[in-house]
Amino acid sequence: MSLSSLIPILAERGAKRQPCAMRSLQRRPLLVAAAAVVMLAACGKKEETPAAASSPGAASGPAAGASAPLQVAFAYVGPVGDGGWTFAHDNARKAVEKEFGDRIKTSFVEKVPEGADAERVFRDLVQQGNTLVFGTTFGYMESMLKVAADSPTVKFEHATGYKQAANMRTYDSRTYEGAYLAGVLAGAMTKTNALGVVGSIPIPEVIRNINSFTLGARSMNPKVTVKVVWVNEWFNPPQETNAAQTLINAGADVLMQNTDSSAVLQTAEKNGKYAFGWDSDMSSYGPKAHLASAVVNWAPYYSASIKAALDGTWAAGTGKHSWWGVKEGAIDLVSINTVVPAEVRARVEKVKAGLKDGSFVIWKGPLLGQDGKEVLAKDQVADDRFLQGVKFYVQGVEGQVPTGK
Repeated sequence: MSLSSLIPILAERGAKRQPCAMRSLQRRPLLVAAAAVVMLAACGKKEETPAAASSPGAASGPAAGASAPLQVAFAYVGPVGDGGWTFAHDNARKAVEKEFGDRIKTSFVEKVPEGADAERVFRDLVQQGNTLVFGTTFGYMESMLKVAADSPTVKFEHATGYKQAANMRTYDSRTYEGAYLAGVLAGAMTKTNALGVVGSIPIPEVIRNINSFTLGARSMNPKVTVKVVWVNEWFNPPQETNAAQTLINAGADVLMQNTDSSAVLQTAEKNGKYAFGWDSDMSSYGPKAHLASAVVNWAPYYSASIKAALDGTWAAGTGKHSWWGVKEGAIDLVSINTVVPAEVRARVEKVKAGLKDGSFVIWKGPLLGQDGKEVLAKDQVADDRFLQGVKFYVQGVEGQVPTGK
């Protein structure tokens, strides 16, 4: 996830991200130093095996006289099998491997802590000969900047950040579009008019998703209210389970999450309620409960970036930030349950089409905050600066946005 007025907000976001979870600086709980060293050693081993096994040109190398393959590395904050954020990034890595064949050679390191320890991993990736490096969580920002400054011939891509350099640019996905689409289904399917969201870290990204989910739901059912339970982590299945159960006990019969495991969906399945997958298709984790999955497809962006690196058009520098959504094929709502009525499916498809061609806008006035005050005037469309600074609830969301650290 870059405007000067946004830096304090994103800095706060950075201060809250934890290691080994997804999407930002306090995305995962901090590891003690000794554990971090052991983990990084293990991650280094993990990096080599998948690269050799999954890169089509790795076994025999390029043909005589051919150019050496572009070495592309990915640093992941979570395990590739998390079923969510990191899983989605790794699926995209595999997709570009298949697309470019022996023109590239990819590798990855999973479970890389955010913060200072990440710097060692990035330096190691550079020393291994990688010339295009993707860091897939907010907490890598400062570490990547340091390594980028010392490695001017290497291209760096940072997911969800806001700081760029001469050889480092940033990219993100409009997950709030997927949240809105999920809301459309939730508003139509609820019987109690009470929806629940398991929130991770109360930063603009997550608050924006909760609000968008609420807007989508209330577009179908104005009586809907949304309850939120915060777990203050990105990946903690036991806490996610407890939060989901709390919401169900409070009357919510459809749940959404902004966390990275499948725990919320599995809890809904056990309780005979509905829920959504997040970041990746989680339908297999709770087939009866699963209404749909709001997924991120990183492959279009990774493909474009790698192509640019190969043909010499890749460019970075101030302002080089990409924020892709439904229009670019980066966001979708997939695997919609057959219990969803045809007219509701049709509404989802209509919104998708509108997001794709620009005829539909989610954040458009008149729009009121939870306190009843106007946040967007009639026909006013929120720009990216507004969206990246959302720290309030819209009408329909219960409770207060957490403050402090």
